[in-house]
Amino acid sequence: MNQHDEKLIAIVLGDAKPSLELRRWLRTEDGQRDLSAYRQTLKALNRAYGQVAPASAPAAVHYTGMQTPIGRVWVAATQEGLVRVSFRQTEAAFVAELWRRLRTAVIKSPDALASIVAQLQAYFARTRRTFDLPLDLRIATPFQRRVLAATRRVPPGQVVSYGEIARRIRQPKASRAVGQALNRNPIPIVIPCHRIVSSSGDLGGYAGGLTIKRKLLGIEAA
Repeated sequence: MNQHDEKLIAIVLGDAKPSLELRRWLRTEDGQRDLSAYRQTLKALNRAYGQVAPASAPAAVHYTGMQTPIGRVWVAATQEGLVRVSFRQTEAAFVAELWRRLRTAVIKSPDALASIVAQLQAYFARTRRTFDLPLDLRIATPFQRRVLAATRRVPPGQVVSYGEIARRIRQPKASRAVGQALNRNPIPIVIPCHRIVSSSGDLGGYAGGLTIKRKLLGIEAA
């Protein structure tokens, strides 16, 4: 994998814009060839698994916070289901993110999130190991949804590699793209990206930090 591949993956997934340096390289023959190759791969994924049409903005999004062993956790849901779980973020930043991503009214409502909070509380209390919640993945790309679906099927108490997830979505060379998708997982914990580790056996990365990743794995191992 060359020095530009990781950036190209993020661009094709719609998660980043090219820097000035990368734009110059994309004008070269090598740049055009590599970008075209990644775009063709994404098109093939969409043909194989079905392009999901962008959802319209929800009528409203409700949110609340809860105290957990990993600190303050924020959760948000639309009428379709759980749309966001976040930690290591202030309430103001969480609300701003919800507005930026969903462009709809953001309403603080513990009552609307009561069933979701109850399941998360049971998980942290080690009386629940799996979640039974409807999910709203409208803010994820089609490729991310494939990765997240495969990740959700990893059982508690087990770990698999990024490469294994890539194989499960029939893209065995896409382990780096899998890592990128999981780094932007909008619903961590419920979609257990903490169970995905590097092929060397290291924990790999985690958007919430490795300390939280270790704690979540420890909760599930007990």
